Amino acid sequence: MRQLNLDKHIANMAQAIKSQWSNAGHGRLAARIRQIVASNQKPIASSQQPITSTQHPASSTRDRVSGFTLLEVLIALAIMAIVLVSVYRLHSQTLTMTTANRFYTQAPLLAQSKMAQLEASSAGSFSGESGDFGDKFPGYSWSVATEDVSSEALGEIAADLKRIDVTVTLNENEYVYSIRSYRLMRE
Repeated sequence: MRQLNLDKHIANMAQAIKSQWSNAGHGRLAARIRQIVASNQKPIASSQQPITSTQHPASSTRDRVSGFTLLEVLIALAIMAIVLVSVYRLHSQTLTMTTANRFYTQAPLLAQSKMAQLEASSAGSFSGESGDFGDKFPGYSWSVATEDVSSEALGEIAADLKRIDVTVTLNENEYVYSIRSYRLMRE
């Protein structure tokens, strides 16, 4: 009795599917549904062998385990590697540019300050002096070089004229900034 009700139910479902699909022109499927409805039997594979995924590709997707394939994972890792390397380079460039900008903003002020200290000092010769700017500006150092200026146009005054170069460096000459001034120094 139960088998008969199941067969009727299958036949009713097949009839409904047939009415929807026969008009759409689905060929083999519509013919198979008509055959099921006509025989009022359960659908059985024509070869009486189990249906394989090659016979019905749609069934293979149901049997597959959800997840990522190795190729998808490798592609995702390659994309992540490219992005991370780019971000690392960008970050590195940003740090380098920040350090350079800080130096080229701070160094002229430090050089002018040191030049003002040298010009205010009463010492006549300060060539070869060097030092650092203390804990306030770690990594910054300065050096002073003086030279005699020779010029035919200035005549005897050129003998007392000195060229003063103040050089400010950061991290042992990684960045260098120089300022030059001339001073009349009578001996």
